[in-house]
Amino acid sequence: MWQSLWPLLVGGIKFTVPLAVLSFIVGLLLAFGAALARLFAPAPVVALVRFYIWLIRGTPLLVQLFVIFYGLPSVGIVLDPLVAALIGFSLNIGAYNAEVIRGAIEAIPRGQWDAAYSIGMTRAQALRRTILPQAARVAVPPLANSFIALVKDTSLAAVITVPEIFQAAQRIASVTYEPLVLYVEAALLYLVLCSLLALVQTRMERYFSRHAVFAEGQR
Repeated sequence: MWQSLWPLLVGGIKFTVPLAVLSFIVGLLLAFGAALARLFAPAPVVALVRFYIWLIRGTPLLVQLFVIFYGLPSVGIVLDPLVAALIGFSLNIGAYNAEVIRGAIEAIPRGQWDAAYSIGMTRAQALRRTILPQAARVAVPPLANSFIALVKDTSLAAVITVPEIFQAAQRIASVTYEPLVLYVEAALLYLVLCSLLALVQTRMERYFSRHAVFAEGQR
């Protein structure tokens, strides 16, 4: 177990963590754009975004990765495994988080919009200065949960040959013939990583809660 720990850590540091962080950032940008489109865009754009969300949420992530990595070469699009995984995870996280962000924005009372308009703000200004800061407090817990789930889902990248933690464990197990030890070790690494992220999530929620209470007191 100790001999295999370093290769698993290398897989986590070089692939699992960067893949999760980059996918979440790209997916969050995509989700934000999709959420705004659902709320404010013309009907054809809304229909297109709804189709994207319906398609991604209605199909398994594993199938999406297979389509991107193994399916696209049949039409002449060949992607590096890491790039294919980044695209797949970003599209997936974007679809799910679009609904989170949209729900957070819609959870803000209509009176907040009216108050912003009453002091001369445009819709864009009201959204940026009044609505989004409040929506962020609502969205942080589900978004943090989504990131933790994404870290675990990166293990699916092993099926398209990305050498992250689980793929490293598979390769070592194929040589040592100790799959139980290797897979338990990989599971423990995911557990430690997700536990640390859960602590960060708790601190973030407390931070936003304190600021929410302070803002209410200022009013």
